[in-house]
Amino acid sequence: MNGKELRIMDFYGRELLPVKANLHTHSTVSDGQFPPEEVIRLYREHGYGALAFTDHRKTNPVGSYDGGGMTLISGIELHPMGPRSILWHLLALGVPEGFPGEFDSAQAAIAAVNAVGGVVFAAHPYWCGLTSAEVMSLEGVCGTEVYNTSTRYIGKDYNMQLWDEILDAGRRFSALAVDDMHRVPDQFRGWTMICAEENTPAALIAALKAGDFYASQGPEFHRLSWKDGIFEAEFSSCVEAVLMTAQARGYCGLVPEVGKDEETTVLRFDLRDRPPLRYLRCQIRDRNGNYAWSMPLYV
Repeated sequence: MNGKELRIMDFYGRELLPVKANLHTHSTVSDGQFPPEEVIRLYREHGYGALAFTDHRKTNPVGSYDGGGMTLISGIELHPMGPRSILWHLLALGVPEGFPGEFDSAQAAIAAVNAVGGVVFAAHPYWCGLTSAEVMSLEGVCGTEVYNTSTRYIGKDYNMQLWDEILDAGRRFSALAVDDMHRVPDQFRGWTMICAEENTPAALIAALKAGDFYASQGPEFHRLSWKDGIFEAEFSSCVEAVLMTAQARGYCGLVPEVGKDEETTVLRFDLRDRPPLRYLRCQIRDRNGNYAWSMPLYV
């Protein structure tokens, strides 16, 4: 599925446009290898429908760039001091060009982003060395990154456990998959499929705030449904499909077994007679080891 194609996804009973987006991108405006024009060309030619420029401490003049059919989002990565002398990496999306790049505290930065209608995600906390408790100390953050391509070099590309700890604590928290692209090896390995009314900056930011998206390294969700206590999902062929919820609970649709070569494209659970649930999220994996994650459904 390509965010530039006019395909529609059944997203919990709403017909929405899935837009393939890279939401964490660096260029020569900060420490990236490629100038902005080349970054745009690369992602456009690889089928993306939206691209956010999030250079360190600097915005880009995205209004002067030619997106070539892609929607360009103004963003910035902010680095106020955090706990234990660790810098925060705050991914701010939907901020105006010229947004300030320095703040005295993380809370001041988050408040400033939210005040202009933007949205903030805590970038790659595992790579930073931050704990879920420290991430939860931030107020006004929308979510985190469940997968970050550029942090895979030291084995800290996934943040699934930290995300679940935050959800188990009762916080509403979504999660992106991103490239955090600085150079060639970072490209096209993780993206966010934003399910929006239209492919415009305002509609994409609104969908991110609402949790109307899923994160992926490859697998695609085609339909997500929750109706009268029944959860259903349809997706591209996968060898693992699970429905996760708080603490030790969860529901297994398919997991790989030795000697078996099974795949599935559907998941269905009737949860009407189960104990009350706080949230549900669907996690699938294809035979190449690539994951996709639906956002928490608060039930």
